[in-house]
Amino acid sequence: MAIWQREIITFLLLFLVVCVVGLFTKLFLPLLFALTFFSLCRHLYQIHRFEKWLRTGGQSDYPKTTGVWEEIYYHVYRIRKNNKRRKKKLSKMVDQFRQSTEALPDAAVVLNATDEIEWANKAARDVLGLKQSDKGQRIPNLIRFPEFIQYLKSKQYDEPVVLPSPINNQITLAVRIINYGAGLRLLLAQDVTQLKQMERMRKDFVANVSHELRTPLTVIKGYLETFQDLDSGTSSLLTTSLKNMLGQTDRMQYLVDDLLLLAHLETKSKMHELVNIPALLTQICHENEAILGEGRIQLTLDSDAQLVGEEHELRSAFTNLLGNALKYSPENTPVQIHWHQTPDGLLLDIIDQGEGISEADVSRVTERFYRVETKRSKKINGTGLGLAIVKHVLMRHDAQLIIRSELGKGSCFQCVFPLKRLSVND
Repeated sequence: MAIWQREIITFLLLFLVVCVVGLFTKLFLPLLFALTFFSLCRHLYQIHRFEKWLRTGGQSDYPKTTGVWEEIYYHVYRIRKNNKRRKKKLSKMVDQFRQSTEALPDAAVVLNATDEIEWANKAARDVLGLKQSDKGQRIPNLIRFPEFIQYLKSKQYDEPVVLPSPINNQITLAVRIINYGAGLRLLLAQDVTQLKQMERMRKDFVANVSHELRTPLTVIKGYLETFQDLDSGTSSLLTTSLKNMLGQTDRMQYLVDDLLLLAHLETKSKMHELVNIPALLTQICHENEAILGEGRIQLTLDSDAQLVGEEHELRSAFTNLLGNALKYSPENTPVQIHWHQTPDGLLLDIIDQGEGISEADVSRVTERFYRVETKRSKKINGTGLGLAIVKHVLMRHDAQLIIRSELGKGSCFQCVFPLKRLSVND
């Protein structure tokens, strides 16, 4: 029988006794009052014992009692015991986590909602200069690089920020912040010194090799053009050979020029000049129409907005995008260029009706030397660096390239410039 049922039955039996005795003695009300008073005193006494047991922590065995109060003591005791066991288990897990993060080669720092340090591992103390006594300190007060403070305030943690170590400027760190829990964030700092050195060596190598190839290519091309001028046309083999060699020389020269331009974009400091985008687009379209003929390019200028940037770089990016649209679409289809402004930014759309790009290739077409493998009726020449150049130019102008494409229906390459690049005169 359940404990509550026994408690109720006991009370009902006592009440019945009171009723029977009260009926014979005519003292029903005094006896009922006595029963009520006794029950109240009993429960008040049990509440006092229960509160006293809880006040001492409930660690010791609970007081001996009977009835429903024994059941209450038992359940509370069991809950506290389970909580103690769970707390011990969680404490062990936390210790294991801290031991594992202490062994991590990357710095790890736990930040709360107000950027205060909750915990940091050994690597964080080694490369960020944090101390155990820094717990509770705000991280911007300890890592004072402007780019880090801006990154922390931006709340945009998709990409890491690269900065030198606060205690050793020879160490380069890639710092990333990850949101987790209720207002907590995990700051991870990875030592990328060697990677940056290798990247710098690769850039220097490409730039140096490209520069050294320029002179011999110019000499070879000069001699080939001379031989071509001297060719009387009597030997079709010689004529074809010279033509093919000149074609391959031109291709190599285009490749070298693109590599040098990429190296230039990666190392040159940014310039801030006023660029008349409508005039620039009009000029680029006229130059291409002079070669292809009029009617192929449809230019729409819905904004006279001008950008703060570098005209030479923007010309290169826009020319590459237009050139790709013309190359990879049928000669009888138009290519649309649309320059316009929205509340979100300044947009340049270049739309073609070409072969399109598969979803798997869209994310990779801006990689260097990556070319979409497609069966075509004719071979399309290119270095595979055009969209990589576009990507770097847009990054230098705080812009992004958005590609929308569907196989067999064409593509839209959209350059999105932030409003902060808008000229103050507009």
